[in-house]
Amino acid sequence: MPEIRVDPLSGHRSIIAGERSRRPGGEPRCEPAEPIDPATDPFAEGHEDRTPPELYAVRPGGGPAGGTRAGGIPNTPGWTVRVVPNLYPALTPRGEGDEPAPPPQARPELFTALPAYGAHEVVVNAPASVLSLAELSPEQVLAAMEVWRTRMRVHSADSAYVQLIVNERREGGASLPHTHAQLYALDFVPAEVARERERAGAYATRTQGHDLLGDLVAEEVRLRERVVAIDEEAVLLAPYASRVPFQLMLAPRRPRARFEDDGPLGAALLHDGLQRLARQLGAPPPLNLWVRTAPRGAERFCWRIDVWPRLTHLAGLELSTGLNLNIVAPERAAALLRDA
Repeated sequence: MPEIRVDPLSGHRSIIAGERSRRPGGEPRCEPAEPIDPATDPFAEGHEDRTPPELYAVRPGGGPAGGTRAGGIPNTPGWTVRVVPNLYPALTPRGEGDEPAPPPQARPELFTALPAYGAHEVVVNAPASVLSLAELSPEQVLAAMEVWRTRMRVHSADSAYVQLIVNERREGGASLPHTHAQLYALDFVPAEVARERERAGAYATRTQGHDLLGDLVAEEVRLRERVVAIDEEAVLLAPYASRVPFQLMLAPRRPRARFEDDGPLGAALLHDGLQRLARQLGAPPPLNLWVRTAPRGAERFCWRIDVWPRLTHLAGLELSTGLNLNIVAPERAAALLRDA
């Protein structure tokens, strides 16, 4: 029988209707993507002149030098992870343009427009022309995640919230196929994040200081039915109220508020989970991945990484109500991935 489940972290509701995946054409599947042509790849090593000048890079063999870490000349080959400004930024740093005047007919109670201040960066996760984090080595994924943390740390002091995302394949919103992350440093806390902050704080108040995600992970490990894998740093599981098929969540073994703070990143387990998805589905799927870290004003919080494979379409129900219909129960997804 279908169930309506409530996500304890966000309050979102999902309909879990696993039987629907057994209807004709209902089984999620994934076709391999076309390989990248390195000659046309602006993010490939050797094509540094095809991007804006780098903000930061990791080059083996040295220490920090200006905006570039390691010995070597900026904007040249030899890097392992590279950060550049987005060529078409969605946000503008303060001081780089006048604040637009409100329209003459503006009624703030009806129409509100504000300058989109902040930073918008691209983290090129690897020099090779590959489509997915799953195709990298565990060591390269760790190197990329360390740069994610470094750049989040750079912006966290001056931003209300820093969002790090990875879009893979065109169905996941990637305009360029080479694996990369994007960082958005925002001067406000988005409503979705604020809601999670308030729920985490309310839970701590009700439980005399307990951590919501920490308690959730402990209970999931006790139950085991939605756990995909565990290592010494993190837990990988299919969330109880998963909104899409084969959704994954990675959380640290010991609660820590901010991803950008020192501590384990769970890179090996994230890589393992992405490879499990690829083996189960036949290829690395289109997906969206993001780091949820503590926003400004959070007294109790725990970071995590969410992975949403894009195997089904958001249709009328999801778009009109915010209520997701998930045709693969998380218990089944976890069992399949454990064996993948």
